[in-house]
Parts: sequence; structure tokens; C-alpha cells
Amino acid sequence: MKIVVIGDGKIGFTVTQALVREGHDLVVIDNQSAALKQTEDSLDVQVLEGNGASVSIQRQAGVGEADLMIAATEADETNLLCCMIARQLGCKNTIARIRSPEYNEDVYLLKEGLGLSMVVNPERSTAKQISNLLQYPSFLKREKFAKGRAEIVEMSVPEGGKLDGMLLSDLYKSLRVHVLVCAVERDDNVYIPDGRFVLKAGDHIYVTAATSDLLSLLKSTGYETPRIRSVLMIGGSRIAVYLSQFLAQTGVNVKIIETDLERCNVLSEMLPKAELIHADGTNFAILRQEGIEEMDAVVALTDIDEQNIIVSMYAHKIQVPKVVCKMNRTEYTSILSDEIKECVITPRILTSSDILRYVRAMENRPGEGVITLHRLVSERVEALEFSVNTSTWYLNQPLKSIPIKDNLRIAIITRRGNTIVPSGEDALNVGDSCVVVTTIAREFNTINDIFKTAPKGGRA
Repeated sequence: MKIVVIGDGKIGFTVTQALVREGHDLVVIDNQSAALKQTEDSLDVQVLEGNGASVSIQRQAGVGEADLMIAATEADETNLLCCMIARQLGCKNTIARIRSPEYNEDVYLLKEGLGLSMVVNPERSTAKQISNLLQYPSFLKREKFAKGRAEIVEMSVPEGGKLDGMLLSDLYKSLRVHVLVCAVERDDNVYIPDGRFVLKAGDHIYVTAATSDLLSLLKSTGYETPRIRSVLMIGGSRIAVYLSQFLAQTGVNVKIIETDLERCNVLSEMLPKAELIHADGTNFAILRQEGIEEMDAVVALTDIDEQNIIVSMYAHKIQVPKVVCKMNRTEYTSILSDEIKECVITPRILTSSDILRYVRAMENRPGEGVITLHRLVSERVEALEFSVNTSTWYLNQPLKSIPIKDNLRIAIITRRGNTIVPSGEDALNVGDSCVVVTTIAREFNTINDIFKTAPKGGRA
């Protein structure tokens, strides 16, 4: 497909990078020549310097003939204007990055009024992800499927714990919870395991389960399940605003340390239930003064990755139960300790996955594309949700008897609102949704891509 991306910042570049990997024809527009030069040198894309909200620039880029235009500049209003112009020029699919909390309640109105195909809000998505992690602090990541009924969660295997040395075929017998280990990261290698795989201390495992079974999973594996009652945030960013609003709904006490006095005053108006502190949240003495040692969780949300890393390291050292570190530059991950890696969350990767899911759905007939897409294990594994319909191959046949491609697992089947962690005896039925976990290099677009061969005659 031909896709035009307006805005070559962190979000725009990450989205462009993901779409180039998928083989799309990209044009990138930005008014910063240095950013465009870097993109042109590192990715196989066309670049165009100029104002993406200009009719003439969009015409030069061929927006009217494009399959999709993505507006990802820093300004919400510019993104909305870009989409309006693109629609007038004939582009039928537009995506706008809308960040401001002030626009959040108007998103559905904006989509309908401006004909937007999709709105992405990296800050709100990140805040929601952090809120989910704080609900069950023992999980390192949580990804939702089947309209929130099923999840894939990341856990570490502690030395001497119940999972250390466990054969995966014995998992249910030991835990008495219906779960499936669908991916394992060990010593920088990634495995899509079968029942013969043995877990060991230090593994990071990705487990599928019904959302209603998550607490039982934690209890059965011996993980602590402390409730988060107090959260300290460093930096009064948009993410902090959204996160404070989410946490206020569950009765969590929030304290925010922000260096800018004017921003503190704005936040105090927006967040009446939060305690605002005007101070330098990267100063350890200030953190001790504000009671960091008594906090259940610390969330580092400044605009500077290095500051977030330092604060997170300090919080880990003094044994704050849960630490979350927002980081934009993924290249830092390779030099971080395992403890800090476990607490990192990256807004642009969340946004990239959301957009990539929509693009893949565009490439297929209605009902056949990707419903939900999440990237796991440092983007080396994909978890994709598909609908099962009358055109799906091998319907109503036991999974153990159908030719599924290697290094792939059917991790979850959702049927009439019920979540099934499948065994070889289960089957795919019309109306199901199905979550598939596989290595990212496969790039599946439809559910039939998971099979090695078509059934004889082209249908089961």
C-alpha cells in the first residue's frame, strides 16, 4: 500500500520503520531537514520537506492517491488539519495522533465529524498500560485480547520458585489454573515452547489466561499480590494526567513531583485528588523527603530518559515494591540491568502496534484481518487476534490434527464470551476469535496464514 506519514518525530519514525518492514511504499513529510535526512539514510522511504498541513505539499506527496495518511506531528490541531485536507484530496483512510486530555472526551465526535479512520493517543495508551500493571504488580507486562476477556502477561521465573524446573506439560497439574506459556525469553533467545520445554530460573515467560484467572495464576505460582495504595510520579506529563485519572477511579493515592511551577498550578486544577509537589524529582534528598521509601510504586515520567533511568535505579535500590520507567530511546535497553529492563514502558512502540494492526486489517476483506496486535519480547514476537469465519480453513477439526506452521502457538480461543486456553483436542469454530503467538518475521495478515497448507479442494 502507499502510505504517507506526516511528522518524523519519535512516533512518526517508529511507525514508518514498522511499515517499511511490512513492505509498504512510504512517503514521509516533515519541516525538519535533519530528521528527514536521518530517516532517508536509515530507511527505504521517500522524504519531502515542508508543512504537512499545506495542500500543495500533500499534493506533491500524492496524498490523494494514497491508501492511508498518518498525521503524527507534535500538535493535535495540525494533525486534525492534515487529516481534513487529506480527505478533501481524496484519501479515504486517515489516522490522527491526538494527545491532549482536553480532546479526549471529544474523540468520537472528532472521528465522526472529520471522517477519521482512527485516533491514536500514545500518552493515554501508556497510562492505561501502567494502570493495568499497577493492578497486579507481579506482572511485568499485560496485553489484552478478546475485548479484555483474555490476556498475555509477562512474568519472571525466580530461582527456587514453583515454576523453576517445571515441565510445561505438567503446568495445569501443578497450578490447577488453565494457562498456556506461549513464549519464553532465555539468555536473549526466544522460544515458542511446546509441552516438552522445561522452565528455569531467570526465564521471562509470556502466559495466556482468562483475565478472570489472573489472580488465581499469581496465587498458584506463589507470587506476592500486594495491593498498590500509594503511587509517586516523577514528572507532570500528559501521561501523569491520564494515569492519575485512572488511579483516582480505584482509590489510589497519587503524589506528583514536577519542577515547573506553572505546570504544577495547571495540574492542581486538573487533578484535585492528587498531591502536587513543586520540586526536582530527580534529587534523591527530595525523594526521601517526600516519602519515596513508603510508596507502593514509583513511576518515572520525565521527558528525559536518563533521568527516568536514574530515578528507577534508585527506587529499585531502596526496594520500592513496583517501579515503572518510561523510556523513548529503545537503544538504551541493551545496557540496562535486568531489573530496570523489566520496568520499562515505551509509548511509541504501543502506538506503532496499534497503527500496524489497523494497516494489516486494511489489507484484507472485512472480518478477515487482524483484530488486535501486540508485540512481545522486545518486538521479536507478535501476538495477533483473528476472527474465525466461514472462509477459515480446518474448521471443527482438533488442533492436534491440522497443519499449523512451526514455531507458532494458538494461545487463546474466545467463544461466546468464554475464554479457552486450548489443548490439542480443541477446535476452531465459526464465530470464535483466536490469538496466535509467533515470531515477528512471519508477518501474518489472515488466520489462514497460520496453516502450512490449504486443505484439499481449498476448504476443510
